[in-house]
Amino acid sequence: MNWQKDKFAIDTDKSKLDTAYIRGKLAATYWAEDIPLSIVERSIENSLCFGVYVGAQQIGFARMITDKASFAYLCDVFIDEDYRGQGLSKWLMSAIMGHPDLQGLRRFMLATRDAHGLYRQYGFNELVAPERWMEISVPGIYKKMKTQQ
Repeated sequence: MNWQKDKFAIDTDKSKLDTAYIRGKLAATYWAEDIPLSIVERSIENSLCFGVYVGAQQIGFARMITDKASFAYLCDVFIDEDYRGQGLSKWLMSAIMGHPDLQGLRRFMLATRDAHGLYRQYGFNELVAPERWMEISVPGIYKKMKTQQ
């Protein structure tokens, strides 16, 4: 699928994604610091991905991990610093939430440290029953992988 707005485009065609660019941006985040390119490539292969572009240049990314039936997990969302403040995050979220494969799902999840205000605009809220949720969390996993190589 493809969306156009002024000079910008959002596209779900994975062949257009610049995996080296995505890896570079993700490796500098708090949630995926030092992520290896091979992990980025595998995550893209197994997700519904949204690239944001100005011309052929990629300037943003997001992916949904989903079974396209009942559940979706939003992650790895970013807009390049040089293009922030132009409403691209909101436009990207509108495209994601309107995607046909994501309609009628029972649950959407995400984790964020600092973008609660953006995601609330699209229906995300704190967990209703956090006592029901469990996780396995491995902070710094990519750094650990790097030192073991």
